[in-house]
Amino acid sequence: MRSLLALISCVSILAASSAFAETRVFIIANQADGYGVDQCLAKSEKCGAQVARTYCQSRDFAQASAYRRVDPDEITGSVPKSGANCSHGHCDEYVAITCQR
Repeated sequence: MRSLLALISCVSILAASSAFAETRVFIIANQADGYGVDQCLAKSEKCGAQVARTYCQSRDFAQASAYRRVDPDEITGSVPKSGANCSHGHCDEYVAITCQR
């Protein structure tokens, strides 16, 4: 009986704490900037962490918990299909940045 009450208490605490944490995923065009930042974000490399964090903070979030390249097929109806935005051998890429409050 005690273990059941302890389990219910733990679940209640976890549910309450997760209600305060807000997470949002932003899908942005990953455009070459000449500095290689676009590749840092798209390849989830360490060098993209500051850019992702700054992006989140500019939108009133505390931190970036993840960032990665997104295939346009993963996004329903928001962006053109692969190959639709290609010009001169360059196709638009998209990055997902997950922000948390």
